[in-house]
Amino acid sequence: MSETSVIVHSDPDVLAQAVAARLVVTLIDAQAERGAASWVLTGGRIAGAVHRAVRDFPASDAVDWTRVDFWWGDERFLPAGHPDRNETQAREQLLDALRVPASRVHAMPPSDGPDGNDPEAAAARYAQELARAARPGTAPLPHFDVLMLGVGEDGHVASVFPEHPVAYETRPVSAVRGSPKPPPVRTTLTLPTINTADQVWLVAAGPDKAGAVGMALTGAGPVQLPAAGVRGVNRTIWQLDSAAAAQVRRTFRSVRS
Repeated sequence: MSETSVIVHSDPDVLAQAVAARLVVTLIDAQAERGAASWVLTGGRIAGAVHRAVRDFPASDAVDWTRVDFWWGDERFLPAGHPDRNETQAREQLLDALRVPASRVHAMPPSDGPDGNDPEAAAARYAQELARAARPGTAPLPHFDVLMLGVGEDGHVASVFPEHPVAYETRPVSAVRGSPKPPPVRTTLTLPTINTADQVWLVAAGPDKAGAVGMALTGAGPVQLPAAGVRGVNRTIWQLDSAAAAQVRRTFRSVRS
């Protein structure tokens, strides 16, 4: 049965450092068990802080980064190298410094990629890449050790937005048109795919996230609030700063630092 925990830290800097430390340990353990590890990245301010914290964390050298597969939970459908792409930001903040082999970096296709300006084809292409990395005899998805998500002010995760058609999607990867946040066209893992990860980490900082976090932890529906509909196969960890946790009942809080 999946375990859910809420960990609250004093401020965004402490939060980013704590998430980085937990991530490094998790990847080391995964490599010790399976010989390799996988991390699904997200975008946003707190994700950037986590990426930099991982890059600068002294113990990060204990991870064999040549045996970590990097996937993305969602992407803005923009040209390769565009500064607003999650891939571009992750490369600048983390991946370039780690010298990760190109074969381990599984970026979602850009709008000037092999499918051109067709997000549906780009989503299908990414689903095919996921299937190629799947373990023999399993569902058409690879093993995800950690899938990291930010939480939007409206409760969206990845690019699954409240009441949007993508919230009902069952395919592994979906195009998103008419996103309420710019840019309007994106690609995203769907909720069923997100929920195959061994551990799902929801990371949020700031008072603007408090309402969505509080609602997600008190029984909101996944269509109305997608953050309420994600959970890891073994663990779901909400990692918050004190401002984002302002509306979380004390009984949910397992750790505070």
